Amino acid sequence: MGTSAGSETIRILAVDDHRLMRQALSELLDLYHGLTVVAQANDGETAVELAALHRPDVVLLDVEMPGPGPMANLRNIRRAAPGTRVVFLTMHDDPRLIEALLAAGAASYLHKEVDREILVSAIRSAMAGGTTTFLPRPTAPGPGHQPAPPPLTPRERELMELVAQGLSNRQIGSRLGITEGTVKRHLRNVFEKLGASSRLDAVNRVRSTRTY
Repeated sequence: MGTSAGSETIRILAVDDHRLMRQALSELLDLYHGLTVVAQANDGETAVELAALHRPDVVLLDVEMPGPGPMANLRNIRRAAPGTRVVFLTMHDDPRLIEALLAAGAASYLHKEVDREILVSAIRSAMAGGTTTFLPRPTAPGPGHQPAPPPLTPRERELMELVAQGLSNRQIGSRLGITEGTVKRHLRNVFEKLGASSRLDAVNRVRSTRTY
C-alpha cells in the first residue's frame, strides 16, 4: 500500500474510458487535502498494470468499460495489488451486479451523479475498511406527501457538515472539541431521525431534505 504510517495521503488510481471524465475527476480529487491521483488508465488491462506498478490505496473503477468486465477487472486489480480498495463508479444500478461485486471484495459502488463530497467520503471510508453503496433513490409515485424528518439540532447540523467533508469520527471530535464517543452518539441520533443506514446515506438525506 502507498500510505505509510507517517502519512495520511490517500493515493488513487483513476480508471475510466472517457478521457474528459477521467481527467476532470482526477483534477477534482487533487484539490482535496490528503488525496492525490498517482495515475490514470482508460481500460481494465492498463489499470491492472498501473495498479501493480504504483500500488495505489484506492482504485476508482468505471463499471462500463470495454474489456473483460467489472468482475474480472476487480479480481485482476486485487491480485496485482493486494490490499488496494476498489471503488466502482457507474451510471447504472443493477442490484445483482452490486451484490456480486461487493461480495467479491469491492469497497464501494457509487452512481456517477453523486456529489463530490460523498465521493470523497466514500474514498476515506474505503480506506477505513468501510463497504458502501450510494445510488439515487427513486422518486415516490403519486401525489402523497412524505412527512419531513425531525429537525436536526444545531450541533447535529454542524457535525453533518463535517461528515459531508469526509472527516473521520476522531477528526470531527477534535474539530468540535468533543469525544469520539459523543460523535458516535450524535451520529446515531441523526441516523434515527433521518432513517439513514450509513453516514453517506445520512449526508444524502440531509442534502435532499435541506436539513442544513
